[in-house]
Amino acid sequence: MVIKPLTVKGTTQLLGVIGYPVKHSMSPIMHNAAIATLGLDYVYLPFPIAPDQLKTAIDGFAAIGLKGFNITIPHKQTIMPLLTDVSEVAQAIGAVNTVWWSDQGWCGTNTDAAGFIAPLKALSRDWSHAPALILGNGGAARAVVAACHQLGCPNVLVVGRSADKLAAFAQSWEMSPLQPNLSVHTWDRLDELLPKAGLVVNATPIGMAPKIEASPLTDGQMALLPSQTIAYDLIYVPRPTRFLQQVSAAGLVTFDGLEMLVQQGAAALEIWTQQSPPVDVMRQALLEHVF
Repeated sequence: MVIKPLTVKGTTQLLGVIGYPVKHSMSPIMHNAAIATLGLDYVYLPFPIAPDQLKTAIDGFAAIGLKGFNITIPHKQTIMPLLTDVSEVAQAIGAVNTVWWSDQGWCGTNTDAAGFIAPLKALSRDWSHAPALILGNGGAARAVVAACHQLGCPNVLVVGRSADKLAAFAQSWEMSPLQPNLSVHTWDRLDELLPKAGLVVNATPIGMAPKIEASPLTDGQMALLPSQTIAYDLIYVPRPTRFLQQVSAAGLVTFDGLEMLVQQGAAALEIWTQQSPPVDVMRQALLEHVF
């Protein structure tokens, strides 16, 4: 893939990503590839912002006319009180990952849910008959719960290790504007839950480096999944994970976290530019630079 190099001029408008640290972010790779392909006079930059400097940075962004930015750890929650408007889905998830400037000030949303479901929507599938089983109950799982509700899954089953944390997770959704049909279960109930899954999602860190041979499911548990189940791993390094190797061997359709990364980025870029993003270019840029 050949992409025309970006040219920064006096008229160039700024986009970016904030985090602390942020040097690991791959967002500049895919966004600048997309910007170049669209021929836009923009550039996307990483901004390392320490937690105690967040408000100062946001005020500074407004002063210099930054058009918008993505947010990564540790600012996804702490930025919310600093925004003029927060979308319903971001309020439900409890985190913002995309911000843009409006006449009223900074507005925020969360495109992780949209990024997660984008490849699933492309499938010829009646999701109203596909219960979702989510492995893990951390921050990533919150976006997946919202996504599965939007997708139309009849119910969402969340599995975790700690009964106390699961109870808190369930309680946090009781006043949510999304009102997903949610139930929580401890890990020892997996064997009875797996045969019910139309979609199974690994939202745990199990399988990430350095323990790349690990999987959240045993081979025996994998055999309990129905043949039409879709498997989704939010991890994208290594690619494929042990979990996705297992389900692929069983003949199941699989998706990994790279697609979610691309699609959430594409959704953000469309908000900022009001143009249809070149998703294939963004995906290929990541594949060439990272894998």
